[in-house]
Amino acid sequence: MRFDVISVLPQWLTSAVRCGVLGRAFEEGLLELVSWNPCDFDEVPRPFCDDKPYGGGAGMIMSAPPLLRAIAAARKAGMDAPVVCLTPQGEPLTNTWVKQLARLPRLILVAGRYEGIDERVMQAMDMELSVGDLILSGGEIPALLLMDAISRQIPGVLGGQDALHEESFADGLLEYPQYTRPATLPEGEVPTILRSGNHGAVHAWRHEQALGRTWIRRPDLLAGRNLSAQERTSLVAFVADFLEQRYRACGIPDLGSNACEHT
Repeated sequence: MRFDVISVLPQWLTSAVRCGVLGRAFEEGLLELVSWNPCDFDEVPRPFCDDKPYGGGAGMIMSAPPLLRAIAAARKAGMDAPVVCLTPQGEPLTNTWVKQLARLPRLILVAGRYEGIDERVMQAMDMELSVGDLILSGGEIPALLLMDAISRQIPGVLGGQDALHEESFADGLLEYPQYTRPATLPEGEVPTILRSGNHGAVHAWRHEQALGRTWIRRPDLLAGRNLSAQERTSLVAFVADFLEQRYRACGIPDLGSNACEHT
């Protein structure tokens, strides 16, 4: 897959993708990165391609002409590809979006800087995506985040794709708790079932934990999920055990006659 990233800090992006999973994928030719600096497309080349906002206000705005020329040049440089702007005002980036974008052979990513981008440039975007309700110095980190997430969906990048099926959001749920050696620590022990060798029981436990963890941390993910009869049974068992532990932590032995604050 090819990523064309429009950024005023192309050298920063090039350095960042040399490490880890992304680095190996680029080295092996599974991914390709082409950087476009909009400042190179200004009528008078300069280190920065920004200007003061009309109407006054703090900060500087990325100028429309050089940015539009950079987008046009990126469009012409290869097969047709959607132009994606990384912005806090965009639609929240989800694993569903990642899977859809990973099917494409090429993406053009626009990483904004300064106080924002001239609104007339936004009309050239095919979509706007946000990595969260927070403000960063620029769109380079969100662009890298998106590239990393997409790269994991590309066959060969992870070596084996089986791990993808058990990660958070892969099945619409958060991932179950993970453990490794040693089995015993002052902070607790590895659940006995994980050391039992009973693969069926381990699988059932993990699915129950995934359901329960999602219920605790991201109940919104369960709101639109059509739970099977087995999933409902597993979730009820998890919730009962969870409440039992919370009540015991509050020093309340009888679940039926007392309540624990914040449960």
